[in-house]
Amino acid sequence: MDHQDHVELLRPGVPPQARMADSTNGEPAIWADFGAGSGAFTLALAELLGPGAEIYALDKDSRALQSLERDWKVRSTGGKPALHTLHRDFTASLDLPPLDGIVMANALHYLRRKEPFLQRLHALLKPGGRFILVEYNVDRGNLWVPHPISYSTWETLAKRCGFLNTRLLATRPSRFLKEFYSALSFSPG
Repeated sequence: MDHQDHVELLRPGVPPQARMADSTNGEPAIWADFGAGSGAFTLALAELLGPGAEIYALDKDSRALQSLERDWKVRSTGGKPALHTLHRDFTASLDLPPLDGIVMANALHYLRRKEPFLQRLHALLKPGGRFILVEYNVDRGNLWVPHPISYSTWETLAKRCGFLNTRLLATRPSRFLKEFYSALSFSPG
């Protein structure tokens, strides 16, 4: 996948009204990328959000985050959101502001027990907040992708964790495990 694939997987979940500052209080849109790595999806999210927004990029790999910071400085998107990189294990307790949206791309498959984590994640979202999951569309993994979750399994799990209106956004082929999908779920609002 390339940058445009990353953008297109996220685009349907980040409509223009979600990109703007919250119209009721004028505050900037605040999003987080959990398991950001070197920032492929963080950069895609930045392109969609544009200036005025804020993105928190979390990863436990400090070198990957340094790579993201270097790429962030070089890329010109015609105005970028503010970037906050956090060298943290995203499964730990986190002190983040209430979030308008969360992107989790190719990271949930590292967790065997997903439900307790997703319930904590759900609590970080503002009412009506968006959760975009990008994952391999299989339920059986391998050494590098130990615990993937297909879209049909995600629908069930999302509902159990309190997310609403889950829907499939897009798919892209994968050389390794058939295909990637992106899905959108909402926090009750």
